Amino acid sequence: MNVDAGVFARDSDRLGRAIQIGVASGNVISVSFPETAPADADADHPLLDRAFAYLDGDEDHFDDVPVALTVPTDHRRVLDAVRKLPYGETVDFRRVVRMAGMDPEDDDDVATARTALRENPVPLFVPDHRVEDASGATPDEVSRRLRGVERD
Repeated sequence: MNVDAGVFARDSDRLGRAIQIGVASGNVISVSFPETAPADADADHPLLDRAFAYLDGDEDHFDDVPVALTVPTDHRRVLDAVRKLPYGETVDFRRVVRMAGMDPEDDDDVATARTALRENPVPLFVPDHRVEDASGATPDEVSRRLRGVERD
């Protein structure tokens, strides 16, 4: 098994769907939550083990997980700000905009931040579920369950 590259997925009873991660050169390049794990995905990866331990209540910030973000610079600023949000804390979308060095009163900045969250390629490791009032890449029902995990 090569954990440095591939697609890895495992079904989660806690989420009611699967967690799927894409890895290239040891960096996470994608995270998604399909209804079920694809048959051709490997279920064995240390990051999946960590994700499932997190779902079982282990506090994990995932801030040491290497991610490769191939996004525009202004989107990266938003995602970097979100990555710094502490475990168990939810913040207002406007605060994230400010944390990214943008103006929450500027329509273009707000639109850029919303797009960055919606197109977040690595939810869970860039925890968009911790941002209120914004639809991130994490499906709503998964976001609610992840926030519940962090409150328990």
